[in-house]
Amino acid sequence: MKKALFIIATCIIFFGCKNSTEVTSKEKKDDLKVNDFAIIIHGGAGTILKKNMSDEKEAEYQQKLEEAIKVGHTILKNGGTSQKAVMKTIQVMEESPLFNAGKGAVFTHEETNELDASFMDGKTLNAGAVAGVKNVKSPIELAIKVMTDSDHVMLSGEGASIFAAEKGLEIVDPSYFYTENRFKSLQRIKDREKTELDHDDKKAAFYDADIKDSKFGTVGCVALDKNGNIAAGTSTGGMTNKRWGRIGDAPIIGSGTYANNKTCGVSSTGWGEYFIRNQVAYDISAQMEYKNVSLKQATQDVIQNKLTSLGGTGGVVALDKNGNMSFEFNTAGMYRASMDDKGKLIVKIYKE
Repeated sequence: MKKALFIIATCIIFFGCKNSTEVTSKEKKDDLKVNDFAIIIHGGAGTILKKNMSDEKEAEYQQKLEEAIKVGHTILKNGGTSQKAVMKTIQVMEESPLFNAGKGAVFTHEETNELDASFMDGKTLNAGAVAGVKNVKSPIELAIKVMTDSDHVMLSGEGASIFAAEKGLEIVDPSYFYTENRFKSLQRIKDREKTELDHDDKKAAFYDADIKDSKFGTVGCVALDKNGNIAAGTSTGGMTNKRWGRIGDAPIIGSGTYANNKTCGVSSTGWGEYFIRNQVAYDISAQMEYKNVSLKQATQDVIQNKLTSLGGTGGVVALDKNGNMSFEFNTAGMYRASMDDKGKLIVKIYKE
C-alpha cells in the first residue's frame, strides 16, 4: 500500500512539474520580443468596397498610407522617439484631403470643420487631447502640446485655439480645411433630411443607416521605439453633419487612444459613441494586463464581440510591448499599414 502511494505521489509531482515547465515555456514564448521597433497606422474604417473604388483612387490611398508610415519608420529606425514618429506620421495624413482629419475633415451641420485629436505616452501614462478646434493646422501637434506644456489633459474650442497660438503652433484660416467632396457629402445628407424625414422615428432610422453605411476617415498611429516606449495618437474631423458640439471617441483617452508600456498602444476609428461606451482602447490594454491574453486575443474580443454585440462599427490598430501588431475591424474595410524593424511594409484597404 505504501509503495502504491509512493508511486502515485511521484507521478503527481513529476507531471505537475512537467505542466509547470510547459506553462513557463509557453509564457516565455508569448513574451518574446518580435520587433525592436515597429509602427502601425490606420486611415479610417467603414463601407470601403473594391467595387466602389477606382484604380486611381485606390492607388492614391495606398501611396499616402505608404508615405505616412515610412516617415514614422525612418524616425524609429534612426533612434527617434515613438512620440515624434506618431506625430510626424499623423501629420502626413492630416495634410492630405483623402482622410477625415486636418485638411480633409468633414463638415458639421453648420458647415464648419471641428477637429479632435489625442495622444498618449506609454512610459509616463501622460496624455493630451483637443476637441472642437477650428483653426489649428495640426490637431495632433496641439494634443501633444497640451500634454507637454500644460497641467491639463483636454482642451476644447476657442480655449484650445488660444493655447495653440500662445505656444506658437500654426494657426490657419478655417477655409484651409474646406474640400469640395466633403462639402458635397454634407449637402447630400442635408438634402436627404429635407426630402425623406417627416417623422422622428424615420429620422432615427435614417441616422443609424447613414452612420452604418459611412466611412470613418479618422487617422491614427501607434509606434514602439528602440527604447521600448509605446506612443499612440488619433486625429479626426468627427462625423459628417454632427451638431451641438458633438465629440466622438478620438479625443477621449481610453476610447480612441491608449498607450501603456506594460501592455500595448491602441488607436481607434469608427462610430465614436460606441467606442466611448465600451472604452475600447483601454479595454484591450486591460485584458492584456489582467487576463494575461495576447494582443490578438484582446483586440478580437473587444472589436468582434463586445463592440459588435452593442451594434458599434469600426476598428483599431494596436501594437504591444514586444512589437506584435494587430489590425482588427468589423467593417467592410479599413485603410491600414504597418512596418516592422526589418522594414517589411504591409498596406491594405479591404477585408480579406
